Amino acid sequence: MDVPSMHSPSRLRFALSAVLWLCLAAGLVSGFASPAQAQLNLRIGPGGAFQPMPIAIADFSGDPSLGPTLSGIVTNNLKRSGYFTPVEKARFPESPNFDAAPNFAAWKEAGVQGLVTGRVIRDGSGRLKAEFRLWDVLSGQQMVGQQYAGDGANARRMGHLISDAVYTKITGIGGFFDTRVAFVDESGSKEHRRKRLAIMDQDGANVRYLTSGEASVVAPRYSPSTQDITYMAQVTGQQPRVQVINLSTGARQVIPTNAEMSTSPRFSPDGRRLVMSDQDGGNASIYVMDLASKAQTRITNANAIDTSPSFSPDGREIVFESDRGGQQQVYVMGADGSNPRRLTFGDGSASQPAWSPRGDYIAFTRQRKGSFAICIMKPDGSGERVLTEGFHNEGPTWAPNGQYLIFFRDPGGQAGGKLYMVDITGKVEQPVPTPSYASDPTWSPLIDAQK
Repeated sequence: MDVPSMHSPSRLRFALSAVLWLCLAAGLVSGFASPAQAQLNLRIGPGGAFQPMPIAIADFSGDPSLGPTLSGIVTNNLKRSGYFTPVEKARFPESPNFDAAPNFAAWKEAGVQGLVTGRVIRDGSGRLKAEFRLWDVLSGQQMVGQQYAGDGANARRMGHLISDAVYTKITGIGGFFDTRVAFVDESGSKEHRRKRLAIMDQDGANVRYLTSGEASVVAPRYSPSTQDITYMAQVTGQQPRVQVINLSTGARQVIPTNAEMSTSPRFSPDGRRLVMSDQDGGNASIYVMDLASKAQTRITNANAIDTSPSFSPDGREIVFESDRGGQQQVYVMGADGSNPRRLTFGDGSASQPAWSPRGDYIAFTRQRKGSFAICIMKPDGSGERVLTEGFHNEGPTWAPNGQYLIFFRDPGGQAGGKLYMVDITGKVEQPVPTPSYASDPTWSPLIDAQK
């Protein structure tokens, strides 16, 4: 049987994917692919139960030291997404040859719907070439085939790029595996906890520390478009200071302000401005700072604590939290401070808003009756939904595709926080591994999107 070219599309379209179905049922359809774009059949079982799609990821041929590593990364990524069930190798009906078409009848008999095959080769200079094919077992067609080349140190990243390509082709949703997560690494006793700024791949690999721990770090936030992270650092006995670190150069700068204390910094969508809360007496107001000139513009002036601002992805609005109504709730206003209006009502308080990169939802933390919930709502405040709820869930941060959030959960006592990932349906929740306790996560854009 002839092998389709690496870029030959599948000719058949399948039923509405369960990813899309879940979001239609939950009223979360914004930003998804149309049914015609959803390729393989992520199944809906009896009674409407979601069944992740069975997919097989064969060990990549070529370099025996790298092939299983790449296929393992793809397997782990797709499994963690919650939308796929990787088939155990013991159930594989054959060891597929990358240069030949699979035995589709045998794979179909094994219950497999999608099959990924691949090859990775290292040349004499140490550079790598990785290539893969995604096969639609039911139609007997290749859906996509791509290849990547790069330095030998980028093997794990190639696995993430392949994962993104497979995930996007099947679901119609943008990828999120080729990203990093910055967070506060916490170690030591509760009374003497060291809080360092750390960064890692989204799956918990390649952890490195960006600060030494001499100053306690809180509230890091990734730039949506550059290699910068802003955060607050505090040395014992001193006021916390807003800082910015560039991940490419390692350069750091302390952001000068005239306030007693500046908190909750976030970048504008273009990475050229910071929006933050400056404390003056018993109140706190929101300011926007141009990073080039360091000029600040005050945009709220209420007799209240206004904090945790977050730009909309188009830069036209800012969502924030305020106690101007007597209790912390979420508000939205124009980027110049115009037309502030309240978004959250009901029981309890609402805080820590974060606007989705797609612009269709705002995530926030709702506290009520001793419980903390990670919630989402539409930008007009309607359609509030609880994604996960527990003793102490806080700090939601969005994946660049707007489909997942990472947050931290602190059980209290002498223990510390751990990171978790949840999707916008609330049906997928996964732990995110870290070396020790962790809090305040912030998700990067796709690595190729960072300038």
